[in-house]
Amino acid sequence: MSVRALRVWLEHGWGGDPSETWLVPGEEPGTVQGWYKLSLPDLENLDGAGISVVVHPAFRRRGTGRALLRHAAQRAAANGRARLASETLCNSAGESFARHAGFKPGVMEARRVLALNSVPRGRIASIRADAARAAGGYSLVSWPGPTPDEYLGHVAAVWEAMNDAPRSEGVEGRRWDARRLRERVEARQALTGLRRYTVAARHDATGEVAAITQVHINPEHPEWAYQGLTAVTRPHRGHRLGLLVKAEMLRWLAETEPKLERIETGNADSNRHMIAINEALGYRLADPGWLHLTALAADVGGAG
Repeated sequence: MSVRALRVWLEHGWGGDPSETWLVPGEEPGTVQGWYKLSLPDLENLDGAGISVVVHPAFRRRGTGRALLRHAAQRAAANGRARLASETLCNSAGESFARHAGFKPGVMEARRVLALNSVPRGRIASIRADAARAAGGYSLVSWPGPTPDEYLGHVAAVWEAMNDAPRSEGVEGRRWDARRLRERVEARQALTGLRRYTVAARHDATGEVAAITQVHINPEHPEWAYQGLTAVTRPHRGHRLGLLVKAEMLRWLAETEPKLERIETGNADSNRHMIAINEALGYRLADPGWLHLTALAADVGGAG
């Protein structure tokens, strides 16, 4: 992550939830031993808080992480939050730390990477053509950057469809409309400097946006791209639209991002449908994956 993107995440988050960041200064001026970011959702999950704890490797096993976590739990409780949610790499020091502190495992999110130079020539075009034949009555549209006004409400409805995706127990889905998408997501994404690409499938008969996929690229590291949202609304499932928009995205990126080498994505290990789409396109597992975790703030606040 670039410094610019990190600053935006620390100040605004990716979804616009209020947050606060606390740190432990290092021994030298301008350095940091560790820090945490506490997200305090204000539209859903009002009894919960998201937490990310980071400790510099040189200062680990000195109690810094435990002190940060206790402070975060106390701040969450002071804001009326009973639950904490976090994530960490599987089988890492972070997972061991979280479990010891009382966090319980939830959804496991497997990472997959598509190495573009490993895809046989013509394969993506063939997949796209097959998917297009199954998607009669739909047309593809695409745009870089913010969503055009004419599609914004429709795209928000597709974001709403992500509430069908697997999530940890007790976590509410987010409710999306055009204003929230524009002000809480797109306005903040613009601050990061990332290049964003969107491909959408539009239902010809109704004009509805039935499916979208989005990819983000950091100009500082143009060899890597990161998968954003991919979703299909419930009324339009069963027409291979997810595969179609993702195949079209790969075709488009081949034209617009000549330095691109790899694309990373993540899926809950129970999301077999999207995993099948990604594997058909050539994505392969890349360890470690991400483990989502939850805990009660009162339990963590008493961690030793």
